Amino acid sequence: MEYVKIMQDLLSIDNTVPPGRNYREALDFLEPLFQQVGCRTKIIDIPPEEAEGREGRVSLICHRRAPGKPRLIFYGHVDVVPAEGWDAFQPRVRDGKIYGRGAADMKGGLVALLLGLDAVKQKPLKYDISVMVTVDEEISQASQLRYLKPYLEPVSGAYVFSLDSGAGFVSITGLGLLQMTLNVRGVSVHSGLSHLGENAIEKAVPLMQALLDLKTRVVSRKSQVATNPDSGLKRMEGRLNINMIQGGLKVNIVPDQCTISIDRRLIPEENLVDAEKEIMDTLASVPDVTWEVEKVFSIPPVPPCQDPIVDELAAVIKGITGSAGKYGEMGSGDLSAIVTYEWGGKDFGLGVIRPVCNIHGKDEFVYQKDIEDVAKIIGRFVTE
Repeated sequence: MEYVKIMQDLLSIDNTVPPGRNYREALDFLEPLFQQVGCRTKIIDIPPEEAEGREGRVSLICHRRAPGKPRLIFYGHVDVVPAEGWDAFQPRVRDGKIYGRGAADMKGGLVALLLGLDAVKQKPLKYDISVMVTVDEEISQASQLRYLKPYLEPVSGAYVFSLDSGAGFVSITGLGLLQMTLNVRGVSVHSGLSHLGENAIEKAVPLMQALLDLKTRVVSRKSQVATNPDSGLKRMEGRLNINMIQGGLKVNIVPDQCTISIDRRLIPEENLVDAEKEIMDTLASVPDVTWEVEKVFSIPPVPPCQDPIVDELAAVIKGITGSAGKYGEMGSGDLSAIVTYEWGGKDFGLGVIRPVCNIHGKDEFVYQKDIEDVAKIIGRFVTE
């Protein structure tokens, strides 16, 4: 299997979300490749009402079933974040790296899976295997994962192997997520008559300062779960970031509203109820500011996966790469909570993502060796 050519072709398909481009094209490209490695396949159209009203949502389901053996479901996604300032969809290969938007996050993981399954397509498997290739991971896909459940049964007690993970170690958990959008109210007037109005942007400043004071406390919270040393951290940590602020119509108009977007990440020991209350109490402590919460999106944190299968995968990784570990990741996603709390499964992962690969940034790349190593690991992991 000429995986470099496959990677280049897949990376050249612009799957940016939002809005969600060329999803069908990417899955039409992948489907015959999964058939080539011995899978039965089906492309599933997701109804808009099962995709938060979005149209054109699809998923690819693949099977190499071995009934009676432990259930193993591989997970991946083809959607990528927007890219500006570089030729993100004109992939290039240089110095053992493949560049392109989605190279590490996470089309490289999907190609590694194909390469691994191709190597063992004539061998007996130790698992009852399925694969789901999804879309909209970079925004939200919980409703789509729920819709796919009947196509993946049985899921109760299943192992779910996420390829949307770091390289060189077993990912055993991630951060929970709480995103809140606030609208700060003011009164709009001519800038020369600002004494008759209320400047919503200026009113937002003490709110943001209170949130930054809270951020200091949040970041100081350390989990008992270790994180990959490549992250620059020893333990998982909480996060609180003000990542968007929007307001104002023109430089000579006092703005009557200002929108602030907050991104809070929770370590496994925290919970959503307490985290939201902490933010609301912090905002309420600021006097003389009128604000309201417009939108809340959340993903609960999950406890680390402690199943013996994690140790088994770590041993395979070490046998192939010479090193391994079991770590929490400083990222979030819908999958773990759905698998853990709704499907009754066990979620863990291994992928090709490294901090140096600059995922979500300019000139994202993946190491060719990581694709090759993950393919070898998958092949050894799933065979007798």
